[in-house]
Formats: sequence, structure tokens, C-alpha cells
Amino acid sequence: MTPILSLRGITAGYAGVPAVRDLDLDLAEGEVLALLGPNGAGKTTALLTAVGLVQPLAGTVTAFGRPLHRRVERNARRGLVLVPDTRGVFHGLTVAENLGLARRRGSRLDDVLELFPALTGLMPRRCGLLSGGEQQMLAIAKALVSGPRVLLVDEMSMGLAPVAVQSLLPAIRGLADRLGVGVVLVEQHIDLALSIADRGLVLHHGRTALAGPAADLRTRRDRVAAAYFGAT
Repeated sequence: MTPILSLRGITAGYAGVPAVRDLDLDLAEGEVLALLGPNGAGKTTALLTAVGLVQPLAGTVTAFGRPLHRRVERNARRGLVLVPDTRGVFHGLTVAENLGLARRRGSRLDDVLELFPALTGLMPRRCGLLSGGEQQMLAIAKALVSGPRVLLVDEMSMGLAPVAVQSLLPAIRGLADRLGVGVVLVEQHIDLALSIADRGLVLHHGRTALAGPAADLRTRRDRVAAAYFGAT
């Protein structure tokens, strides 16, 4: 199957200093890939490079069978959408207004609200009054109403209680299964991420330390732990 997102030999970083080195990553339609690793491993840099916000020092990025465009908004219109770790919501606007700004013509709000039913009763509430978990729901919902084919979610659980993360992850699996969206999920809760992912990839110091089916990685936590700390 042809991947809808492909990174080949990617080396990328800042001011000429690599944070990611020789990274290969493929994502298929309807697949969830858990991108794991300790802080500073290069996970965020990989996502920023995948959407065009960071230009690679070496290697190529292909989305939907074509090279990535240098203008990020062009890539977003093609369906390559990032949910940053800052969430990217407007605190002074209501939930409905946030969704209205992001909504693309032809997208079905009902499909999104079916994945996040808690947002239905929050439509008139200002985003700044939402809990952290509710804001993260809104951030992902905003991305979905823009009509993504690939969704890159950076540190979904940042600042959230584990119970909030547990309520969000089934929706990530649902949008892959029901809407066919390919998802790259950067997540620190390893077991929770692997429980809904198809594959996992562990970065360490910018390089791939371990990769494989999520079910296999869940049963070999010793190998995942070793990859986190750079052991072989």
C-alpha cells in the first residue's frame, strides 16, 4: 500500500544542528503510529518537518504521493494538519466560534461531535473556561473540521490527568477507523499510546531506536525501555 505520508532519510534541526538524524517514517491511510521517546529525542522536530515548518537538512518528505510544498498552508489545504503541543485554540472565543473558524466547506461537524460528544454541550462556552482535557478535545476537533487526511498530534497528554488521556485516546482510534485519517501521535503515556496504535516508533537522540507493531511492543516493554535509554 502506498503511504500517504513518507519521510525518507530525514535529518532536520535548528541553526544547522540536527535534532533528527536519518529518519524513515511511513504512514498509511487509517493507520495510527505512536511516535515515542524521551524529552529531546526529536519527536516534535519530526512532526514540524513533516508539515513543512522545519526544512530538512537532508532527505525528502512526500505527502499523498507528491513532494511537500514549501508553503505550510498549501500542505494544510492538501490535508496535512498538525495539532501542536500548545493546542492552538483561541481562549477568548467560544467553542462554536473556534470550530467555525477552522471549519472547511463540506466537512461534517456531526461526525466530529460524534467522536467528542462532550463538546456538544460546551458550544457557547469560552475556550478559556474549559478544562485542559476539554481544550485538547477542542484542539483535535478543530483539526478535524479542517478536513485532514493526515493528523499529527504533538504531546496530546501534556498537562492532563491520565483519566483525561484515557477519554481522548479512543477518539483518536475512532477517527482513524471511521474517517480513514492517518495519525501520528506523539505521546509520553507509552502503554496508553500503544493500546490504540497500529505501530510504534521510538526515537533516541534523533535516531530510530526501535520500531514495530504496537501489540509486539506492548508485550516487550523491556525492549521499549532499553530503546528509551539508548541501549540495544
